[in-house]
Amino acid sequence: MIDQGIKTWAMDAVNGVEYAVIMEGSCINLELFYNRGVAFSMLAFLGDNLKWVQLVLILGIIAYVFYEGYLRQYAFAIGLIVGGALGNLYDRFIHEGVVDYVAWHCGFDFAIFNYADVMIDLGVAIILLMTFLEYRREKKSRLH
Repeated sequence: MIDQGIKTWAMDAVNGVEYAVIMEGSCINLELFYNRGVAFSMLAFLGDNLKWVQLVLILGIIAYVFYEGYLRQYAFAIGLIVGGALGNLYDRFIHEGVVDYVAWHCGFDFAIFNYADVMIDLGVAIILLMTFLEYRREKKSRLH
């Protein structure tokens, strides 16, 4: 809901323009951009088929998570990842591209991204951290 609210605000701020700078900052700009690909606009050549590929991948990942029982261990992180993925997928069906609006340019120019992307990255980081901590805990218990 937060992601879609911000995206609606960004689209309303520029009145339907495909790309526009909404606000400039010293490190971050708010820039509306419709990403027709995935990260860094890769796979944009798939066009309208990309949303179907992503839908199948998301459903496959959800099935795998349930089948392997990872939901119990990583529920919050998986919620962030799936929520972000579904938010971006929704954009593909409604807006024909993911609505991105945050442009990082502090020290280097980075891709334009959105709140859903941040939540996906945060979810992955939480899983990696939890996996690392569990590995260390198991390693420590084996030594004693």
